Amino acid sequence: MAITKEIIDELLKDYKGPDDFYGPEGLVKQLSKALIERAMQSELTEQIGYEKNELGEKTTDNRHNGKSMKTLRTDQGTMEIEVLRDRNGDFEPQIIPKHKKKYIMLIFPQN
Repeated sequence: MAITKEIIDELLKDYKGPDDFYGPEGLVKQLSKALIERAMQSELTEQIGYEKNELGEKTTDNRHNGKSMKTLRTDQGTMEIEVLRDRNGDFEPQIIPKHKKKYIMLIFPQN
Protein backbone atom coordinates (compact mmCIF):
# COMPACT_ATOMS: atom_id res chain seq x y z
CA MET A 1 0.00 0.00 0.00
CA ALA A 2 1.29 3.43 -0.91
CA ILE A 3 0.70 6.52 1.17
CA THR A 4 -0.50 9.07 -1.37
CA LYS A 5 0.58 12.69 -1.64
CA GLU A 6 -3.03 13.66 -0.86
CA ILE A 7 -2.94 11.81 2.47
CA ILE A 8 0.34 13.46 3.41
CA ASP A 9 -1.00 16.88 2.36
CA GLU A 10 -4.08 16.36 4.56
CA LEU A 11 -1.96 15.31 7.54
CA LEU A 12 0.35 18.30 7.17
CA LYS A 13 -2.25 20.95 6.27
CA ASP A 14 -1.77 22.79 9.61
CA TYR A 15 2.00 22.19 9.87
CA LYS A 16 3.93 25.24 11.06
CA GLY A 17 7.12 23.75 12.51
CA PRO A 18 8.78 20.82 14.31
CA ASP A 19 6.50 21.10 17.37
CA ASP A 20 3.54 20.31 15.14
CA PHE A 21 5.38 17.15 14.12
CA TYR A 22 7.26 15.99 17.25
CA GLY A 23 5.51 17.98 20.00
CA PRO A 24 3.54 16.49 22.90
CA GLU A 25 0.37 16.36 20.79
CA GLY A 26 2.14 16.41 17.44
CA LEU A 27 1.46 14.47 14.28
CA VAL A 28 3.82 11.59 15.15
CA LYS A 29 1.98 10.87 18.40
CA GLN A 30 -1.49 11.31 16.90
CA LEU A 31 -0.69 9.12 13.92
CA SER A 32 0.92 6.44 16.09
CA LYS A 33 -2.15 6.33 18.33
CA ALA A 34 -4.55 6.10 15.37
CA LEU A 35 -2.51 3.37 13.65
CA ILE A 36 -2.15 1.28 16.82
CA GLU A 37 -5.88 1.48 17.59
CA ARG A 38 -6.85 0.66 13.99
CA ALA A 39 -4.43 -2.27 13.89
CA MET A 40 -5.98 -3.65 17.10
CA GLN A 41 -9.43 -3.28 15.55
CA SER A 42 -8.26 -5.27 12.51
CA GLU A 43 -6.72 -7.94 14.76
CA LEU A 44 -9.98 -8.35 16.71
CA THR A 45 -12.01 -8.49 13.51
CA GLU A 46 -9.68 -11.17 12.16
CA GLN A 47 -9.91 -13.19 15.36
CA ILE A 48 -13.69 -13.21 15.74
CA GLY A 49 -14.43 -13.28 12.02
CA TYR A 50 -16.64 -10.25 11.42
CA GLU A 51 -16.62 -6.45 11.48
CA LYS A 52 -18.11 -4.61 14.44
CA ASN A 53 -21.85 -4.00 13.92
CA GLU A 54 -21.90 -6.35 10.92
CA LEU A 55 -25.37 -7.72 10.37
CA GLY A 56 -26.16 -11.34 9.61
CA GLU A 57 -25.36 -14.69 11.12
CA LYS A 58 -22.02 -15.03 12.89
CA THR A 59 -19.86 -18.15 12.92
CA THR A 60 -18.96 -17.62 16.59
CA ASP A 61 -20.68 -16.71 19.84
CA ASN A 62 -17.83 -14.33 20.64
CA ARG A 63 -18.63 -10.65 20.12
CA HIS A 64 -17.06 -7.22 20.30
CA ASN A 65 -17.48 -6.09 23.90
CA GLY A 66 -16.40 -2.51 24.40
CA LYS A 67 -12.99 -1.10 25.11
CA SER A 68 -10.71 -0.08 27.92
CA MET A 69 -7.95 2.49 28.19
CA LYS A 70 -4.26 1.66 28.35
CA THR A 71 -1.37 4.03 28.98
CA LEU A 72 1.76 3.44 26.93
CA ARG A 73 5.16 4.90 27.72
CA THR A 74 6.85 5.99 24.50
CA ASP A 75 9.85 8.04 23.45
CA GLN A 76 7.28 10.78 22.74
CA GLY A 77 5.82 10.67 26.29
CA THR A 78 2.77 8.82 27.56
CA MET A 79 -0.02 7.88 25.18
CA GLU A 80 -3.56 6.78 26.06
CA ILE A 81 -4.91 4.17 23.67
CA GLU A 82 -8.25 2.37 23.50
CA VAL A 83 -7.92 -1.41 23.66
CA LEU A 84 -10.86 -3.33 22.28
CA ARG A 85 -12.33 -6.29 24.16
CA ASP A 86 -14.18 -9.39 23.14
CA ARG A 87 -16.93 -11.04 25.15
CA ASN A 88 -14.94 -14.24 25.79
CA GLY A 89 -11.80 -12.38 26.88
CA ASP A 90 -9.73 -14.30 24.32
CA PHE A 91 -8.48 -11.30 22.33
CA GLU A 92 -4.71 -10.97 22.59
CA PRO A 93 -3.55 -7.91 20.62
CA GLN A 94 -0.32 -8.53 18.74
CA ILE A 95 0.72 -4.92 18.07
CA ILE A 96 0.75 -4.11 21.82
CA PRO A 97 0.37 -7.37 23.77
CA LYS A 98 -1.52 -7.51 27.04
CA HIS A 99 0.50 -6.27 30.03
CA LYS A 100 3.03 -4.49 27.78
CA LYS A 101 3.32 -0.80 28.67
CA LYS A 102 6.45 0.29 26.82
CA TYR A 103 6.29 1.05 23.12
CA ILE A 104 9.13 2.44 21.00
CA MET A 105 8.16 4.63 18.06
CA LEU A 106 10.19 4.55 14.89
CA ILE A 107 10.53 8.32 14.49
CA PHE A 108 12.69 10.17 16.98
CA PRO A 109 12.86 13.94 17.58
CA GLN A 110 15.86 15.88 16.39
CA ASN A 111 18.38 16.97 19.01
